[in-house]
Amino acid sequence: MVAPASLPKFDPTFYPVEDDVGEHELQTYILEFLRPLLERYLASIGMRAHVGSDQFIYWREFAPTCSVSPDIYVLPGVSQDIAIESWKVWETQVVPSFALEIVTSDYRKDYDESPKRYAELGVQELVIFDPFPGPQRTALQVFRQTPDGFQRIEKTSGDRVRSEVLGCFFRVVGEKHEVRLRVGLGTRGDELFPSLAESEQHERRSKEQERQAKEQERQAKEQERQAKEQALARVAELELELAKLRGR
Repeated sequence: MVAPASLPKFDPTFYPVEDDVGEHELQTYILEFLRPLLERYLASIGMRAHVGSDQFIYWREFAPTCSVSPDIYVLPGVSQDIAIESWKVWETQVVPSFALEIVTSDYRKDYDESPKRYAELGVQELVIFDPFPGPQRTALQVFRQTPDGFQRIEKTSGDRVRSEVLGCFFRVVGEKHEVRLRVGLGTRGDELFPSLAESEQHERRSKEQERQAKEQERQAKEQERQAKEQALARVAELELELAKLRGR
């Protein structure tokens, strides 16, 4: 018989797994491109992590309001091959190492409230991207855990910021409804990590170039063979003419 002390604690709390808040379509486009891109990048550097999007993350039991729903989040050491409905920190003992929020119409919420909530969650790094920067709005902000607490490290209207946690840059490319976030590599983030479609296109282009190179090599060898045959035939003709002259 199981001792009462070892029985799981009953928790009647309702923890929602989705909300009724709609998204700006641009936000959807940005996330559809960035989430799989970031997943492929982390796999390429050998970092085991789960890259998710828009799931509720709860950090305090019996307190469903203590939650965030990051546009992008990274769970270190967690397999990508699971389907997360919601994430409860007290059950998993895993806090997201990185989170990204995309600002839409209610920019004050993301600017003022989000950093406080992510600080309470304990995330190591937060990037806030505003695709509609202006006089009172900033394109990119970076918050990070420091010895003095969760602090804003960078605020820029430029096109990129560096993530220390993930070892890459986040770069803004495109304009207006075509604006996207991409992963930048190198010391300044100038090299864009390719998307799956770009990698496949590059592979097809490389194979075509390899095929053309082999065809050019084949043609060169064929021309060389024909030139040798012509040279040998000419030598034979000259030897025959020489033999005729000697026989006179």
